[in-house]
Amino acid sequence: MKFLLNYLKEYKKESILAPVFKMMEAIFELLVPLVMASIIDVGIANRDVSYVIRMSLVLVLLAVVGLAFAITAQYFAAKAAIFSASKMREDLFYHIMDMSAESHSSQGSSALITRITSDINQLQNGINMFLRLFLRSPFIVFGAMIMAWTIRAKAAIIFAIIILCLSLVVYGIMKSTLPIFATVQKKLEKVFLSVGENLEGARVIRAFGNQEEQLQDFREKTGSLYADQIHAGKISALLNPVTYVLVNLGIVLLLWVGADWVGAGILAKGEVVALVNYMSQILVELIKLANLIVILMRCVPSVGRVAEVMDMQADQRRVAQKDTTEEKEIALKFEDVTFCYPGSSEPSLANISFEAKEHERIGIIGGTGSGKSTVLQLMIHAYDATSGRVTLFGEDVASYTDEELEKKIGMVFQKAVLFTGTIRENIIFGRDGITEKDVEDALQWAQAKDVVQAKEKGLDEEVLQGARNFSGGQRQRLTIARALAGKPDLILLDDASSALDASTDARLRKDLAELPWKPTVVIVSQRASSVMDADRILVLDNGECVGWGTHRELLQSNEVYREIYHSQFPEEDGEQNE
Repeated sequence: MKFLLNYLKEYKKESILAPVFKMMEAIFELLVPLVMASIIDVGIANRDVSYVIRMSLVLVLLAVVGLAFAITAQYFAAKAAIFSASKMREDLFYHIMDMSAESHSSQGSSALITRITSDINQLQNGINMFLRLFLRSPFIVFGAMIMAWTIRAKAAIIFAIIILCLSLVVYGIMKSTLPIFATVQKKLEKVFLSVGENLEGARVIRAFGNQEEQLQDFREKTGSLYADQIHAGKISALLNPVTYVLVNLGIVLLLWVGADWVGAGILAKGEVVALVNYMSQILVELIKLANLIVILMRCVPSVGRVAEVMDMQADQRRVAQKDTTEEKEIALKFEDVTFCYPGSSEPSLANISFEAKEHERIGIIGGTGSGKSTVLQLMIHAYDATSGRVTLFGEDVASYTDEELEKKIGMVFQKAVLFTGTIRENIIFGRDGITEKDVEDALQWAQAKDVVQAKEKGLDEEVLQGARNFSGGQRQRLTIARALAGKPDLILLDDASSALDASTDARLRKDLAELPWKPTVVIVSQRASSVMDADRILVLDNGECVGWGTHRELLQSNEVYREIYHSQFPEEDGEQNE
């Protein structure tokens, strides 16, 4: 509740006025049975037509005023619910965007998507209904009992018994369904994850003829979710019939004893009708209250799940102080760095040490799973090194803010990601100060100028969702252009030319070597041709550094590098054998 109250405080006026207007509507509703009793016992009993008409007009007035109060209350409740949920979703989105890679991976994308969509939708609905009914329904239930007591004290005993029985029923159903709804939300995450994986990997699934297995897995997950929802639904569905049965039993009991009271002259006929109306009001309000409780039971797990993410420390990386004693001409330095991914005891990198001077080109090569991409992740401070130290331009990488790293580093990831919008918007991507010439130059250096020229609208060509109107090679060249447009001091290419043909790759490497501002360039690749003309090459094998030197030095002295090279250039190996 504290988490929700923090958001409702911003809409304090609406959160107060909604239940206040609902209470005022409830007061008018409680007066209706008394007016009806007066019509029967005075107007009809005395055949006073004018009195009946006057009281009927009073009933119409009560209805109109009550309706006005109800509409006003629902307006304020809806406003508080929609705007607080919108602010909550906005805060959660920004919080997720601020998450470090470690924090993000600890939750998972499907869990975060569920929280920002389904869970917050549940909260919005819950806030709306809560503000409308949390005071109104109990007020009418207990108000009806008090009004019954003013008519006949013994009648209030029947009301009290019925309310007590209904309270026990509601409590039992709530206690039974609350854990089920929590499980439902967790299973919904698994369904979201399965759908996302299948949509993203649809071509792979078809290529391997794995449709039936994926369908079966999806059926099992949705079947389990369906079973829990049906189970919770069956228990929740008991509320309405049990409520109807108990309240109607109360009405039968009222009519039974009321007939004796009328016969004995203790009560008038109109008063019995008023008691029955009050019991009917209790029936309607308890059904509303029961539905509110079902909605709130769905909200309780959602509140906890959203609050869990919001309370999580978004950035779990360490922060270091600036140290001006380091050598500034060393652009990049790893000092005995060991790294384990969160939740893993096996090191992905072990005792890595190397350095790159300013304006150098460094290659990183190794087999699949050797730790190449992990080295880059540590360079951009996506994770903290488990032990050892990583420095950029003489400063501990942890001493830089994300904004400073974004200006100093241009990163191209393994998976080329373009966003919906235009090509120009993707190249600039929110950075200030990038001119049209910067964009043109970046496209030229990234060998992507022909990609833009081939499009009818040029830089204003729309990028569709998932960049499906561009090939893999085109996407890679555009993401390289995005990294170059800001003219960063350090450029990191994580297997960024894997989809390029050999001639385009060669031209790209040539232009990278001749960039006018002379940045330090780190190229990660499994291709020896992509790193062989680098100033120095780091060779990785199973997370360990097994080689460091020039292409010629490694070819002569390093077995791992030699195997990689000759596996890709077998003709040279054959010439040497001859």
